[in-house]
Amino acid sequence: MPENVYIAIDSDALHAKSKVYVGRALARKGVGDLDEYQLWASLALELLGKAALARKHPSLVVDPTHWQSMFVAAGINVTTDVKTIAAKTLFERLTHLVPRFDKTVQKFCQDIAERRNAELHSADLPFRTMRLDAWEARYWHACDTILHQMGSSLEKWLGAADAKAPRQLLEEAANALDAAVKIRVEAAKERFGALKKSERERLAAEADLREPHHQVELFKGRYDEIWVESCPACKCRAFMTGEQSSEEISEERDEYAIWEIVDREFLGEEFRCPTCDLMLMGSDEIDASGLSYIHEDQQEREMEYEPDYGND
Repeated sequence: MPENVYIAIDSDALHAKSKVYVGRALARKGVGDLDEYQLWASLALELLGKAALARKHPSLVVDPTHWQSMFVAAGINVTTDVKTIAAKTLFERLTHLVPRFDKTVQKFCQDIAERRNAELHSADLPFRTMRLDAWEARYWHACDTILHQMGSSLEKWLGAADAKAPRQLLEEAANALDAAVKIRVEAAKERFGALKKSERERLAAEADLREPHHQVELFKGRYDEIWVESCPACKCRAFMTGEQSSEEISEERDEYAIWEIVDREFLGEEFRCPTCDLMLMGSDEIDASGLSYIHEDQQEREMEYEPDYGND
């Protein structure tokens, strides 16, 4: 980590400013100004996200097309005009750093950033038309997800007293999500169970023939991998997809082998069962269904060797 990072991209400074802004947000909520509550909250979220990236390395938050900012990220202060990444890029990058910051959370964060931009740079009033219950719980969930990656919490970020309401809101939202997913799974189970036995057996046999690489069209997004899961509703062969989060070279290899074993880890984003039509979006829904959103496998690939120089 560079020792003299300019304050504009210093993780601690970004984190401290996010705390100031979220404090302003709660103050505006306290007097009933819900427009400004969402405005300051959106600014606090973006600063918190940048603090998380900068903690990994400050180069992750500067504009890669602005060479002066890249120098500053390397600890060489050649300018005071540091340019940072846009909110869209920020939230895309967080999906690769924060395990629970999945596509669902990313879209929510992007939406609130777009509403903020419309609020500040146009005559539109998007915050005024946004109901509190349509965004607040998901906002605190997004913040809590980022803070957890940073080894922090809502309590630390807001102060124990101020965190009570958001934490209670998070718990209520989590309980509501858990109940909703369980009802969804039970409904799919009942639909499948209502079919004739011969029909269930036929569908199960067809499901056993499906292979992951043929299921791309099942999913809304494009991800790194598709893998097999047992459906929690109908117990048939179903599929999950997600982004790769890590890989390591396995120690289980021969010294003279030309192939290596790679241990890979993926984080589930979407679950689909073609048999009973059960769909789960995001790691929270997957987790609530009883499935694990973490998938591990091994891949064999040819080893790469550095070319030898000067030995001709």
